Amino acid sequence: MIKLDIINEVVNKTGITKTKAELAVETVFDSMKNALARGQRIELRGFGVFNVRPRKTGIGRNPRTGAEVSIPPGKAVRFKPGKELQSID
Repeated sequence: MIKLDIINEVVNKTGITKTKAELAVETVFDSMKNALARGQRIELRGFGVFNVRPRKTGIGRNPRTGAEVSIPPGKAVRFKPGKELQSID
């Protein structure tokens, strides 16, 4: 499923115009991105939880040369599915 599929689903279920549905979906995604950028947790009941966790430093290897490369610390977005989502068959 891509973003366009989500927009079309909103149009089909609500009957609003495609431009308004696109604006609504974009607004939701932008607000989620901004919240994660601020380090906030996003909890969607019945779906799951998004949060930002620190990533440790590490040592990797360049696949072409085999030389060791230092990987700097960073942040990664993690998703933990909710109970209802985990029980999908």
